[in-house]
Amino acid sequence: MATGALTLKVPTAAAVPETSKFASEQSRRSSRIKVVPRASASPVTTTVSPPPATTEASKDCVVVLRTTKGCGLGVSRYPDFVYNAEGGGGSGKAEQLEDGHWHVEFNAAEVNIPDVGYSTTTLLGIPLPPPIRIQIVPDSLEGIVDRNTGKVELNFKAKFYFSTGPLYRPPPLIVDTLLTTESAQGVLRGGTGSRLDADGNCKLAGVARLVPINDWFMDNFLMLPSDCLASMAANITFTS
Repeated sequence: MATGALTLKVPTAAAVPETSKFASEQSRRSSRIKVVPRASASPVTTTVSPPPATTEASKDCVVVLRTTKGCGLGVSRYPDFVYNAEGGGGSGKAEQLEDGHWHVEFNAAEVNIPDVGYSTTTLLGIPLPPPIRIQIVPDSLEGIVDRNTGKVELNFKAKFYFSTGPLYRPPPLIVDTLLTTESAQGVLRGGTGSRLDADGNCKLAGVARLVPINDWFMDNFLMLPSDCLASMAANITFTS
């Protein structure tokens, strides 16, 4: 009986797609590649230019005080002198404070206040007799000005030299007072000022307590100790 040849089919590995071969090859190559970290780049230094310097608005300026007509002076219980101090005054420096107020200080050596005398002063409508004169010599004038409200307060110290010609020259009267645009009140005398207006005009009032000066005539004539009332009409301006 004829026997047919037996053919055995050995299964072969399935054909691997080309794409899989490529992926495998890439995987093997990747496994052989050492990844060397790249040296970090040097940090970039950015130079920032500082903002341009800004100049702060100046807080210092010049202050000018001018005395005008309508001043007055009263001593003890006597009637007030009507005093024209037009043409007097001086300049100084002003510095703005943190609260917005201005501290002003005048050079006392340059502050000029006209003498109380025949050409400037009347008493009860009559000019002061020519031999009588009071020379006012400031020692200091400084204080605070509020330019927003117009309030002014100036510490004023001065020597008042009374004389009747060359025959009689007693020691000076020492005046130490606060000149203010508000109210001033002493033991006997009092006065009220007025605040700065838009043009810088104001009225300052101050009362000083005069002490005896060890001169028999003057101490008794003025009834010292007593009050001295000063009323100053003035114009105050600020310039840069």
